[in-house]
Amino acid sequence: MNSSSSCVSVVVPLLDEQETIQTLVQQVTEVLGKIGRTPDIVLIDDGSTDQSWATIERLAAEYATVRGIRFRRNFGKAAALAAGFEAARGDIVVTMDADLQDDPQEIPRFLEAIDSGFDVVSGWKKVRHDPWHKVGPSRVFNWLVGRLTGVRIHDHNCGFKAYRREIFDQVKLYGEMHRFVPVLADARGWKVSEIEVLHHPRRHGKSKYGVGRIVKGFLDLLTIYFLTRFAQRPLHMIGSAGLLCFLLGGAGLAFLSAWWCVSRMVEAIEVIHLHEKAVFYFCILAILLGAQLLVAGLLAEMMTAMMRPNVPPFSIAKHTDGFDDAA
Repeated sequence: MNSSSSCVSVVVPLLDEQETIQTLVQQVTEVLGKIGRTPDIVLIDDGSTDQSWATIERLAAEYATVRGIRFRRNFGKAAALAAGFEAARGDIVVTMDADLQDDPQEIPRFLEAIDSGFDVVSGWKKVRHDPWHKVGPSRVFNWLVGRLTGVRIHDHNCGFKAYRREIFDQVKLYGEMHRFVPVLADARGWKVSEIEVLHHPRRHGKSKYGVGRIVKGFLDLLTIYFLTRFAQRPLHMIGSAGLLCFLLGGAGLAFLSAWWCVSRMVEAIEVIHLHEKAVFYFCILAILLGAQLLVAGLLAEMMTAMMRPNVPPFSIAKHTDGFDDAA
């Protein structure tokens, strides 16, 4: 699909960003106007306590291309983005932060990458103007995401991204999953790429993320690994762990049983008593754990089979002539 004549939606989640909203809207409008694109700017106020909403209302009255959504309280960035994606009117959706660290001048480069055939384009802040305690863990996290998922982009945490709108008919956001949209899209066959983007120092406000984000990020990574690899076959993961525990425990008990017999048949070997061996109890525990994991995996398979989601486990790129589009 060529997006050269399409509307471009710019989805901006924000929290207490009253100083920067107007400048951002002006810059985005100017940049898209220069390349002949129609802007659709969606500003989502995620529970701000300053005058952000008043600023959004004023901008919406001033610009016909600006629309605002106000949450009753802070629901998180993933919820704000989900609301923005649902409201977006453009064939292409660009997401960015409102603090002006993301440069709107980069938007045409994202659109060029989409026009060249990619479906998701992620920004890479190669030179970051953030404190070391934020940059260091982020790099470790990005390396782990690449290793576990196979989607090797440099900056999964970067909020500056561009997507084809139809991706979100298949990829649903919840929790803290917004940073993993490229991974979820890749798992369904969409083409993912990245471009290096300019990153400005923060001039207003303060970062909304603390140490807790690191812990949540790693837990979310485990969730994404499961969803992209085993969502349709949970027994393969849970059952494999259970089978391994069961086999190790069984092999250990078999060895101990043979040792117990031999020690009573051969006088030169000291007689052993299994209840005095700690490994005996570990083997029993391994067998019980393995059995429980196997049962849990079978139950998960039954639930998966009986409660299939509305989104099919495949993604169709094209049809030949003769298919009903409504099907």
